[in-house]
Amino acid sequence: MGKYESLAKEIIKNVGGKENINSLTHCITRLRFKLKDESKANDEVLKNMDGVVTVMKSGGQYQVVIGNHVAEVYADVCTIAGLESKSSNNEEEENNKGNLFNRAIDIVSGIFQPILGVMSACGMLKGFNALFLALGLYKDSSGLSILLNGIGDALFMFLPLFLGFTSAKKFNLKPMLGLAIGAAMCYPALQLSTLSKNAEPLYTLFANTIFASDVYINILGIPIISMDYTSTVIPVIFIVYFASKCEKFFNKIIPDLVKFFIVPMLVLLVSLPIGFLIIGPVTMFGSMIISQAVFAVRNVSPLIAGTIVGGTWQILVIFGMHWGFIPVYINNMVTLGYDNIMMPFFGCTFATAGVLLAIFVKTKDKKLKEMALPNFISSVFGVTEPAIYGITLPMKKPFIISCIVGALVGGFYGHFNFRKFFAGGMGIFEFPAMINPDGTSGNIIVAVSGAVLAILLGFVITFFTYKDKEKNAEITESTENKESVNDKNKTALLNKEIIFSPLKGKLLKLKDSKDEAFGSESLGKGALIIPEEGKAVSPINGTVSTVTPTLHAIGLTSDSGIEILIHIGINTVELNGKYFKSNLKEGDKVSIGDTLLEFDIDSIVKEGYSIESPVIIVNTDEYLDVLETESNVNINYKDSILTVIK
Repeated sequence: MGKYESLAKEIIKNVGGKENINSLTHCITRLRFKLKDESKANDEVLKNMDGVVTVMKSGGQYQVVIGNHVAEVYADVCTIAGLESKSSNNEEEENNKGNLFNRAIDIVSGIFQPILGVMSACGMLKGFNALFLALGLYKDSSGLSILLNGIGDALFMFLPLFLGFTSAKKFNLKPMLGLAIGAAMCYPALQLSTLSKNAEPLYTLFANTIFASDVYINILGIPIISMDYTSTVIPVIFIVYFASKCEKFFNKIIPDLVKFFIVPMLVLLVSLPIGFLIIGPVTMFGSMIISQAVFAVRNVSPLIAGTIVGGTWQILVIFGMHWGFIPVYINNMVTLGYDNIMMPFFGCTFATAGVLLAIFVKTKDKKLKEMALPNFISSVFGVTEPAIYGITLPMKKPFIISCIVGALVGGFYGHFNFRKFFAGGMGIFEFPAMINPDGTSGNIIVAVSGAVLAILLGFVITFFTYKDKEKNAEITESTENKESVNDKNKTALLNKEIIFSPLKGKLLKLKDSKDEAFGSESLGKGALIIPEEGKAVSPINGTVSTVTPTLHAIGLTSDSGIEILIHIGINTVELNGKYFKSNLKEGDKVSIGDTLLEFDIDSIVKEGYSIESPVIIVNTDEYLDVLETESNVNINYKDSILTVIK
């Protein structure tokens, strides 16, 4: 087990337990769950959990944003939840849920995520090879150059094999069949480049059009439109999808005794001929049409196209919608040898870095400084999600500034036809992939200039417009003077608010909780109560902000902005609402003493659950301190249990 075992357990519990998880993948910063029932996930608990940046719902996925150590958390979650050996029989059913857009995003991310890391590595090797050649360190005929180029090119040449494998997993086809389909599509004797060298075409279909295609072979008199399928993206995905339907059909009609080898044989025998006859050519023609349309839009005004891409990219990232553009990027890379459609987004990461650097320099908030510096470094390396979710988006203005700067630099990149030649790296490690293989330096100069411009603009605009919130300044000043005033003067100088008890029972220190998430105060400071009566009342005048579907917890926001979580029992979410009653809904107004919910203490205890109930100030970090009343005493409804110092 890894070092994130405790965090992994809490995440699993708060996404509804391992029985609520259909599948799990991860990208650079996010755990991407497919849940059976998203209503069972405790959004607010996860959002406020130490080690979790935020929670997003997009593309049919429940996304828990972790940050740079997501891979380690993912490994622990998989181990604890048993996901490594978990059956995915229900995944196809889940894939069919949701609207068409969400399903498309989910499919694209599921197919391309697994290969992006190694694809970036191969692209960087090609980039470094181009750099070393440009510097004259060796000739392109040298053994080292041939080796590096071969290592870097191999994935792109045999891309259908990789996509065949990942597509098969996504469409619930046996992965080895996906590999076999990809291998057949890369078989040299079936490629147009090979056929055209060895024979004259029998005839040409669609002559004098952009779809003109030479025919060299046929099947039973039916012409096969010859194509070069090496380095292609779209055809193999559609053929594997068709093969998955074939496998499902044959599994129903073939006896179990011979299924092991007969079903794969029939799948290949049906899917590949139809793939070469129909699916491959149609999807290749479709790719050509899409490419022509994209270039037509860009050719109207590269500057405007770049501005739009650069200005909207971070918004797309927030919702995970940027995955929808990955096929366009990869298709351009493998068919044209470069991409200049999506690359204007490159300045966005550096715009965010500049904004964060200005906040680090300008702010007097110690906690914000501690967050800004590591997020600045992370952004320079191309990972911006922690910065977006943790700093710029919640503060709004910095996020808007980074989008504006991204748009300006995107327009700059579009105007100068900025291109990326290899799919490699992120952030500063992406520069080698921008070195033109022909040895010219113009493109890399544009790349570096745009990145520097993005950092400078982001820094300057933020530096002259950023101000700490007044409350933050007051807290900082009060904290610095905290040691120099006595308790009496501090009480007189500071605003405070009393939080009354929502329960009748025994009051304990929150640190006494058996639940580590509460006891560690990672969810916020508060108090622990062992209730004697099965009723919870409102401790404040305010609004109901959250009512969990299982009714075991309720969130309130006081009229002054204090956010309170009342959690009845430990792990009682597993009861799924059994023994709990409440008529409240989100948005209802409540006053001190109003009944929030009722629960059956004896039945909960008989089920084996602890009835200890934490009362948490969720937004503890927004206040100078949260003070507990004397512990280990009996309390009644509306007795004082906490004092929030403002």
